[in-house]
Amino acid sequence: MNKVVGLLLLNCILWSSAGAQLVGIKAGHLIDPESGRISDNQIILVEGERILAVVEDASGYAVDDWIDLSEAWVSPGLMDCHVHLTLNISYQQRDILQIYAAESDAYRVLRGVQYAREFLEGGFTTVKEIGNDGNYVTADLIRAIDQGWVNGPNIIYAGKIIAPYGGQLPGVAHQSGHAWHREYIDADTHEEIKKAIRQNVYYGANTIKMAADIFPYVYAEEDIAFAVREAATYGLRVSVHVVGGAAADNVIRGGAASIEHGFFLNQEQLQLMKEKGTFLVGTDFSYENWLSYGLGLEKTQELFATTTNRLKQAYQTGVRMAFGSDVVYNIPGKNRLQSSLEVLHTWKAAGIPAMYVLKTMTSEAAALMGIEKERGRIAAGWFADIVAFRKDPTLDILDISSVQFVMKNGRVVRKDP
Repeated sequence: MNKVVGLLLLNCILWSSAGAQLVGIKAGHLIDPESGRISDNQIILVEGERILAVVEDASGYAVDDWIDLSEAWVSPGLMDCHVHLTLNISYQQRDILQIYAAESDAYRVLRGVQYAREFLEGGFTTVKEIGNDGNYVTADLIRAIDQGWVNGPNIIYAGKIIAPYGGQLPGVAHQSGHAWHREYIDADTHEEIKKAIRQNVYYGANTIKMAADIFPYVYAEEDIAFAVREAATYGLRVSVHVVGGAAADNVIRGGAASIEHGFFLNQEQLQLMKEKGTFLVGTDFSYENWLSYGLGLEKTQELFATTTNRLKQAYQTGVRMAFGSDVVYNIPGKNRLQSSLEVLHTWKAAGIPAMYVLKTMTSEAAALMGIEKERGRIAAGWFADIVAFRKDPTLDILDISSVQFVMKNGRVVRKDP
């Protein structure tokens, strides 16, 4: 044996024996969405929260425990860059004001416990909670997950949504007061934007969400640029709700990390996003998702066609995309995760390759959230966020529902027989 190789092997053995329990995972088909490759018969070695190595032969390691996934398709943990874990609107209703009146923050965080568990057990080891969570209740949900009280994914958290006066809630009577302040911060000047960002940071946010185009008064390019600079002071990135039009131009040119939704983006805007590296989190609702809004069959079909065409156009243009579901209506007979996975029907209808969709749910999602150097890959040094499927999701993306195993931060949270 080469002396250098022998020393490296000895160091690996000593490192393994001196640390936490070493777990070996036999991965029958190891998917690397970033490169688009599948490697058969690999062994993932996990020590503590992180991956020690990925090898074909583990005979040189003192493995304490084995997990047999030799018949499964194994992938980095999935990510959703646009979730609302504590919000649920009644099917085909738009009763947000009733929710504000009837649901306490405690009730909403308990809903968040349920939805967080569904996402984690369904293979989503990281999500971005992008707002609409009452008075910062997700901060407490994150604490409960971190302390092991409940099971849930790693959560990137936006706090309250920053928007021009009125949040995203038109039509509130004057005598009803500022009902939207439950989930939004009014910020119409640069000083107000600065204060809003600092308020969110104070209450636990590690990303920023803005809404740019709900009312005729929209954020200008310099407003977005100011917010981006201010957020960067704290190492945060800015995502912006915008569907299209002049407001989208301002968001892209202002340097936002991502556009959320962008249903009506035109080709020039998509090309500009590609040039500037702006991510699209398209929240690409399926027909069933759009139907949940109670807009009528004709409007639902129109919006589904629009979403599908925009998704196809963005992919063909080469815009960077990260997966986001944005589901706040549960489809009858389906839970929150199942309702969220319905958006994958749109990706399939748009003809997007399944391997690319997985990339938007792993390495590209990690890049948008700023965690690409520690999550989104199965590689030495990365956190051990791992999911296994009974069926090959690179052939049909809908088969990501065939989850049989989930590991988050090196801990097994689901293991089916």
